Amino acid sequence: MAGVNVKSEIMPLKKVLLHRPGDELLNLTPNTLEELLFDDIPFLQVAQAEHDAFAEILRNEGVEVVYLEDLMAEVLDLYPELREKFLKQFIFEAGIRTDRYQKIIYDYLNDNYVTNKELVMKTMAGVNLQELHTDKSNSLVDLVSDASKLVIAPMPNLYFTRDPFAMIGNGVSINRMYSETRNRETIYGEYIFKYHPDLQDVPEYYSRYNTFHIEGGDILNINDHVLAIGISQRTEPDAIDQIAKNIFHSDSPIDTILAFNIPNSRAFMHLDTVFTQIDYDKFTIHPGIMGPLTVFEIKPEGEGIKVREINEPLEQILTTYVGRPVKLIPCGGGDRIAAEREQWNDGSNTLCVRPGTVVVYQRNDVTNAVLREAGLNVLEMPSAELSRGRGGPRCMSMPLWRDDE
Repeated sequence: MAGVNVKSEIMPLKKVLLHRPGDELLNLTPNTLEELLFDDIPFLQVAQAEHDAFAEILRNEGVEVVYLEDLMAEVLDLYPELREKFLKQFIFEAGIRTDRYQKIIYDYLNDNYVTNKELVMKTMAGVNLQELHTDKSNSLVDLVSDASKLVIAPMPNLYFTRDPFAMIGNGVSINRMYSETRNRETIYGEYIFKYHPDLQDVPEYYSRYNTFHIEGGDILNINDHVLAIGISQRTEPDAIDQIAKNIFHSDSPIDTILAFNIPNSRAFMHLDTVFTQIDYDKFTIHPGIMGPLTVFEIKPEGEGIKVREINEPLEQILTTYVGRPVKLIPCGGGDRIAAEREQWNDGSNTLCVRPGTVVVYQRNDVTNAVLREAGLNVLEMPSAELSRGRGGPRCMSMPLWRDDE
C-alpha cells in the first residue's frame, strides 16, 4: 500500500504508524520531566507490554501496523550515503554546536551502533556524558559536569506518533512542533517522506522548516472536503493560514477548513482532546467545551483565502459540516468529577478503527460504559503506564491509510 489516504477519522483503518516506546523513557528523570512534557515516569517494561497489546488489537481488526523506527532504518538501509547526513543533522538539531562535541558524538554513535535500526533507536533514546568516554583532561566542562548529564535529550513523546506529522487526504503535513523538546521528532518524517519507497511521492502541505507551529493532534479529517484544525496552545493561526493556502492551491479536494479556537490549557492541549469522531454521526467530547464556540470557516478565494467567523454551538457546527445530525457523547457521561478524571487520562481521545468501533483506554470505565450504551463496539487496551504521557489511543497512532467507504 504505497502513498497515504486519510479522508476521515472513522472509515476502515488499513495501515497505521506506531512507535513502540523504547529506552528514551529510561532517560526521563524527575528533574527533566517538565521540560520533556511528562508528569511522571512510566515503567518501560509495562509500557511496552501495553503498547504491544494496542498493536495486537489493531492487527486483530485487520490493520497493518508499521513502526516509525523500522521505516527510518529502512531508509538508511536503502541509501547508505544518508547515514552520515542524518547523523550530522540529528546532532546539530540536538543543539550540539561545538566542533569537538559534534565529532565525539558522531564517532560514538557511528562506531557503536552498527545496524541502522540500533542507530535510529539510540537517536531516540538520547546520549549522556558518561557514555562518551571523553578525555577529561582536555576539557573543563567535562571535569565539572555530572557524568549522568544528558548531552542529547531523549524523545520520550515519540510514542505519540499523531503529532509530528499528520495525513490529510492523500498528502502530509510535516509539522513544526510547539516545544523545542518535540521539534526534533519530525526529523524522521523528513527522511521517510523524502526517501521511503512507500511514502516518498506524498505531497507535502506543510514543512517542518516553516516558521509557525502546528501539531497533528489539532488536525481532524471530517471528510474529503472538510478539514478541522484547532487553534490551541500548540497550533498557531498563522500556521493554519499557511496550510490552508497550500492545500487549496494543490490537487486536494478539500475546499473548507474549520479553525476551532479552543481554550489554552493542559486539559485542552489539542483539538483531539476536545472532541473526536467515532461514528458517522457520533463524537466524544470534553463537557467543558459545550456551549458557543468560536470557529472560523476558511475557504479559497483567488490566490488567497476568505475567513468567516461562526458563533454556534458545537453540535450545530458539526451537524452542518458532517452533513447529518450528530450526537455528542460527553466524557464521563456528564458526571463532572468522572469527566475531569477521565479527561486527564484521555477519555475522549479514541482511535476509530471503523465506524462505530473504537480503541480506548481500559481505565476510563465510566466513559467506556457510556460509549457502549450508545451502541459502540468498544475495544479496551491496558493503560496504567502509557497514560502517564498524557495521550490516548488516537495520540499514539498515525493512520496512513483508511478505505474511502
